[in-house]
Amino acid sequence: MPFVYKAWEDLTIQDDFMFKAVMQSKELCMGVLEAILNQPIHDIKYIGEEVSFKAGYKSKGVRLDVYVEDEAHTVYDVEMQVGTETGEELSKRMRYYQSQMDADILAKGKDYTELRPTIIIFICPFDPIGRGWYLYWYENTCRRDAKLQLGDEASKVLLNTCGTGEGITPQLQAFMDYVNSGIVRSNPLVQAIDQKVKEVKKNEEARLSYMTYEMHLRDARKEGKEEGRAEGKALMMRIWKLLQAKTPFADIAEETHVSIDEVRQIAHEIGVVY
Repeated sequence: MPFVYKAWEDLTIQDDFMFKAVMQSKELCMGVLEAILNQPIHDIKYIGEEVSFKAGYKSKGVRLDVYVEDEAHTVYDVEMQVGTETGEELSKRMRYYQSQMDADILAKGKDYTELRPTIIIFICPFDPIGRGWYLYWYENTCRRDAKLQLGDEASKVLLNTCGTGEGITPQLQAFMDYVNSGIVRSNPLVQAIDQKVKEVKKNEEARLSYMTYEMHLRDARKEGKEEGRAEGKALMMRIWKLLQAKTPFADIAEETHVSIDEVRQIAHEIGVVY
């Protein structure tokens, strides 16, 4: 996507910078989590501010917006999603975030049994799944009996602020309406969030940080686009050489981190058959 600068005065809770600024308020972050989960959160601690994970050589980096842990040691990643990704793309993003969070939790040589419960939450001002629901909550269950849960304590939540009907609490409804259209209802949480947005906009240090943030983002996108072309060309050359050498598709996929279906498609396009 082309870089589009948004004026400081026009920022809303939907904008990445403002969302993270608001959620740095411990009280507001806890309030949002309580509204989404419909359960009390007594305390949280920030694991990192916009944490960045690098999984390894040539791996895709992960940058988390709000990464916190509550008093029961449940770890949360809360993200504002305003792009045009499909539900399938968002689900794959969640899967990748999950893997990086688990790796981070076990980074200090802990046993896998020490993995903590995790909940990844994507707030979307659009319907990522298409059912019209406000909330899509996923856990791993048995295909034969949906009541039989795997018990891996990994949950993924997609919020659709444009949802219709019933099924959510008035607290969450008020928050969703605010995210979706900026409507400030007579709700203490929403009123506090809106007040925080106004306070951030009056903060000159925050304004300067935003300008710097946007400038770096613009430069990173420009560099990434140029680097992406070069890397893509090198990757295609590597795949072509492996195909010419009659390397099994599965081995090519593993070596280049490209799916087997994509390898087959490339082989078909360049006329390599074996």
